[in-house]
Amino acid sequence: MTNPSNTAPQWTGASPILDIHHPDIQRLVQARGWRALAPYARIGAVYHFVRDELAFGYNASDDLPASRVLADGLGQCNTKGTLLMALLRAVGIPCRFHGFTIAKALQRGAITGVAYQLAPPSILHSWVEVLLDGRWVRLEGFILDRPYLSALQAGFADVQGSFCGFGVATTNLQVPGVDWTGQDTFIQKEGINQDFGVFDTPDAFYRVHGVNLSGLKQWLYTHFIRHWMNRNVDNIRTGRVRPAKRHVLPPGKAGQHLGSSL
Repeated sequence: MTNPSNTAPQWTGASPILDIHHPDIQRLVQARGWRALAPYARIGAVYHFVRDELAFGYNASDDLPASRVLADGLGQCNTKGTLLMALLRAVGIPCRFHGFTIAKALQRGAITGVAYQLAPPSILHSWVEVLLDGRWVRLEGFILDRPYLSALQAGFADVQGSFCGFGVATTNLQVPGVDWTGQDTFIQKEGINQDFGVFDTPDAFYRVHGVNLSGLKQWLYTHFIRHWMNRNVDNIRTGRVRPAKRHVLPPGKAGQHLGSSL
């Protein structure tokens, strides 16, 4: 087993997707002064930037380079994870990729209608694992920006426990534990139905498992459907559409998740 106390180059270097040397990545890191922070604060600053300064939304593909995700100004689990990894590595924090699939049921409400029908039953998912004080900390709570999550919490104020829908699969919607405290953060973990293990880079994962859509479905998604999806998400975030309870599944109905085994 790899000794996590050794900062191996495969956890700190660049790749085509983790384009940490791109001028936009470097300018952001320099402007924020993240490199001057201690490791704990450095991770937290990058984490909260990706969580809250990039809106939850849908990019053209899962395997975009980090600089493109930054330019888009939005992302979902995989694309926000790519940017998080690139920024962490750009400031000298070792990190790796952990790949999964999630049941598409947890996207109900965020994705509706034809878009939901086109989505595969299981959707590629990932989180980022960061090396801090010789241990791997699992980060998934960066996916939903604070305004979007707050809108869901307000819309479902009567839900005090488990919740599945609108991009969430958690045991506690009102207190999901998504802030950086040096511990694991999760927001979709309860929807996981397959574990593909850890990879040094997103590139390595996508070479093996591909992306969620291909062919005509990918073309329709890229050019039309995702724009409608993003409008729907933005309407929820800004209160123009009230989240509908019919999109929420009871606890345990998202599919066979791995839960505490992770």
